[in-house]
Amino acid sequence: MTPLVVGQLLSPEYSLGLVALSFLISFAGSLVALICAGRMVNADGKPNLALVACAAVALGGIGIWSMHFIGMLAYRLPVAISYNMPLTIVSLVAAILISGIALYLAGGRRKFSKPGWAAGSLLAGIGVCVMHYMGMFAMNMRATMEFDMGTVALSVVIAITAAAAALWLAFNLRKLSHQIGAAAVMGVAVCTMHYVGMTAASMICTAAAPTDALAIGGSYMGLSVFGTAGAVLIFIYWVATGSSLDAPTPQRARPRTS
Repeated sequence: MTPLVVGQLLSPEYSLGLVALSFLISFAGSLVALICAGRMVNADGKPNLALVACAAVALGGIGIWSMHFIGMLAYRLPVAISYNMPLTIVSLVAAILISGIALYLAGGRRKFSKPGWAAGSLLAGIGVCVMHYMGMFAMNMRATMEFDMGTVALSVVIAITAAAAALWLAFNLRKLSHQIGAAAVMGVAVCTMHYVGMTAASMICTAAAPTDALAIGGSYMGLSVFGTAGAVLIFIYWVATGSSLDAPTPQRARPRTS
């Protein structure tokens, strides 16, 4: 292997297996989020906050953040990469909260609202970009990043467009076949934003990696995130479709009068 030189431009490669897993988890998270969104407004027009939370975790935590983190792990450089744990956790929480607020603005207040949809799309799109670049700055490696601002701007446009499509589809599709197709479109859009965002950065070799005691990494981290996210999705799907969260309150039988 040729020794690395300080100031050298590092050429990235991708693990195609993890790239495929990143799309799969984004598709699955988007699909479960669509199913939850279709049930999160009760018959009386009031939002079911438990299902709003489920949709937020499915979309933000699984469909967006897990896709993003697996996509980061698919990114390979000729230097070791680990990830700052506090920043990584903050990016996860931010993705869930932003998705929950966006879903509530778009359709959690009695019915789908175009002004709420527009506001939620803008919030979600910018929030996804903040989460993405926060995740990139969480990379602990023997390199610094330089960004092409034109590509960064393109990733922001893609993120807002993807968020707008996701929120519209979430509240305007009810058939499962349509939701499956919509989830595939959402998965492609989220992945496109992520991988375009990754190309915005040029990695420049430095003398040494920064010291970070709270860093995570490892060759099997991608599979671990995928497995954990899958288990969470199965639970959320059960909550949305098989639990009593959205079941009507049973009526008590009236006593007979003689």
